[in-house]
Amino acid sequence: MKATATANANIALVKYWGKRSSDPILPQNGSISMTCDGMSTTTTVEFSDKYREHTVTINDEEFKKDEKDIHGHIDRICKLAGIIQHAKVVSESNFPVAAGLASSASGFAALTMAACTAAGLKLSKKELSIITRQGSGSACRSIFGGFVEWVRGQKDDGSDSYAECIASKEKWPDFRMIATIVEAKKKPVSSRGGMAQTVTTCPYYKDWLSTVEDDLDTVRKGIQEKDFGKVASTAEFNALKMHATMITTKPPIIYWIPATMEIIHAVRQMREDGINAYFTMDAGPNVKILCLDKDVSEIEKRVNELDGVVNTILCKPGDGAALLDKHLF
Repeated sequence: MKATATANANIALVKYWGKRSSDPILPQNGSISMTCDGMSTTTTVEFSDKYREHTVTINDEEFKKDEKDIHGHIDRICKLAGIIQHAKVVSESNFPVAAGLASSASGFAALTMAACTAAGLKLSKKELSIITRQGSGSACRSIFGGFVEWVRGQKDDGSDSYAECIASKEKWPDFRMIATIVEAKKKPVSSRGGMAQTVTTCPYYKDWLSTVEDDLDTVRKGIQEKDFGKVASTAEFNALKMHATMITTKPPIIYWIPATMEIIHAVRQMREDGINAYFTMDAGPNVKILCLDKDVSEIEKRVNELDGVVNTILCKPGDGAALLDKHLF
């Protein structure tokens, strides 16, 4: 009853921001993402009678309790599998956690696949995405590789809210995303808390929802046509709209720091100079730059000259979650 899985982070091109239900987790709107080869989490799960309680260790730090309720997610899988054993979970990520880089997406996708396998469940990827969604919404997209859409669904039980691949990584192999790290520490307001605050207090949230379907249609079509300008410009504006709802909550949620703005202006200057670059941001200060492979070297050169950039991670469309033979313990 032991298994190990790995999953890549995913970065949304059309954002998920806001829940219509917290139990089960259901989104206010659909979303589209790219699964990112370059930012991954590996997790080993073992169920055994020798464990008195669930234990979770992430990057050598033990988690007794956390906002996303990892222990509760393990309990959910145990109930589904009909087992009573407790689990030992050890997880490692190769990029900063809780800094707006989708660590919970890769983390919960790897955890779900490893735990379900260790518990003896044989599930389709669609079924895995539904279970993963109940731990962390955006994590359901990391079950799949390439370009992925999380369907909003209509049913209250969440049975029609799941992720699906809309284009494989082979469809657009030269699409790139450069994650610029300006701050690796944990962000002051979690995505989960920020979403709840936005839905409750932002006077413009209804306007965000009224524009998302058009963004989904544009990006979905742009991916199929491999129209970079259409996809990237829509993604940039979608991210700005999302952050506008955060800024206009009570109290305001402002993730940006000076280095964030430095990168945004640098990307805008790149476009003025004829370089096809756009940006997107999740809930955090770190900016992701969207580009094609041919422009990567020039963009990285310019970005690494900026004072506020600590590091960059180059990502291309990656694989979905997968099982590994080698365990972490």
